[in-house]
Amino acid sequence: MSMKQLDTLYKYENDREQKAAQQLQMAEHDYQENIMRLQSVSDYRLEYMKRLNQRSMAGIDSATYRHFHAFVAKLDNAGEQVEIAIKQAKSLVEQRKAQWLSQRQKVQAVEHLRAKKLQVMKVKAEKQEQKMFDEMATQQFIRRHA
Repeated sequence: MSMKQLDTLYKYENDREQKAAQQLQMAEHDYQENIMRLQSVSDYRLEYMKRLNQRSMAGIDSATYRHFHAFVAKLDNAGEQVEIAIKQAKSLVEQRKAQWLSQRQKVQAVEHLRAKKLQVMKVKAEKQEQKMFDEMATQQFIRRHA
């Protein structure tokens, strides 16, 4: 494979790695947002339960009590939905990480091939240069003794 082909392959695989890294970053961001969302729902539920407790000490009617409990049930349901979203987001993060790692390995493989190719080209150039110097030394020797 020529160096130009390796460079093209490297650019292609490197671009794919960058895209995979961005997708991983977006998935991690979504996961963190869901965790914060769950924390917000939990905090709001706790605050609402404190209000219910305070109001119940002062005395509340059964309709208000049912309203409070219905709303707490909705908050519990929202929390369960966010927990589901968290599990899905975590799964996506793990999937994206595996994809990124796989792509990273491809980039490293191409980097290794490029390095080997450069080494071969360097050795070849050094041999060519040595051959040229040997030829010049031979020519000088011939001219001196002729």
